[in-house]
Amino acid sequence: MTRKLEGKVALITGSGRGIGRSIALKLASEGARIVVNDLDTAPAQEAVQAIREAGGQAVACVGNVAAPDFAERFVGTAVSEFKGLDIIVNNAGYTWDNVVQKMTDEQWYAMIDVHLTAPFRILRAAQPVIRALGKAETEAGQRVMRKVVNISSMAGLFGNAGQTNYAAGKAGIVGMTQTLAKEWGRMNVTVNCVAYGLIKTRLTGNAAEGGTANIDGRDIKVGVNPDLMAAMERGIPLGRGGTPEEAAGAVYLLCVPESDYISGQTLVCSGGLTGF
Repeated sequence: MTRKLEGKVALITGSGRGIGRSIALKLASEGARIVVNDLDTAPAQEAVQAIREAGGQAVACVGNVAAPDFAERFVGTAVSEFKGLDIIVNNAGYTWDNVVQKMTDEQWYAMIDVHLTAPFRILRAAQPVIRALGKAETEAGQRVMRKVVNISSMAGLFGNAGQTNYAAGKAGIVGMTQTLAKEWGRMNVTVNCVAYGLIKTRLTGNAAEGGTANIDGRDIKVGVNPDLMAAMERGIPLGRGGTPEEAAGAVYLLCVPESDYISGQTLVCSGGLTGF
């Protein structure tokens, strides 16, 4: 049986760990060739190795998605290594919380840069490549559908206390999604968004364990108070947070041919939670 994404080329930011890694493994299992990205070399290479060991194809493009030169390098990796570009998943991100009166400009711009500016640059860099590929296909009498899936959050739809910066970035990506769906439809590209609720990753682990993530030289505290986590899970109709694999499933739905006529939409993946 032919796999649904056989031969497709997928760019996935933040795919060395967590949700992004699960997305990469899921799309690769259906035949997509993956360009894996992570801030650090080790997790990126580990994800590449996992895909290869499962019979898939993958290469790594290590670096900070917020760096000004990253987008061109990322898109260029897909073209040079796999001679194509079919799927873009803008997944990379993290949180750096504070109430608005205590939030610094550095915290604000860090969230806007990673959640909004980085996807913008990647999509801007990809447009000439997609346009050229689509033109050649049209001239050959072919119609090939391509997919963009941007990652938002329930915080971007409803807000969340202490996350003015994160919520603003995640709300912005919804507007970008809707706009590019209008601009890129003529190139046979669907552009959609997945808004996550509570997904259990290293960023939502036990805050009491004192975990940090080193982001661009900054040690950012990660984790959630376990009592708060329990209360949050009680508010979810399914009674629990989601797994990275379940989160990846939502992205997968928007990448397969069955979603070829869905564009400009935001799919909420939250276990039934409809607001905070």
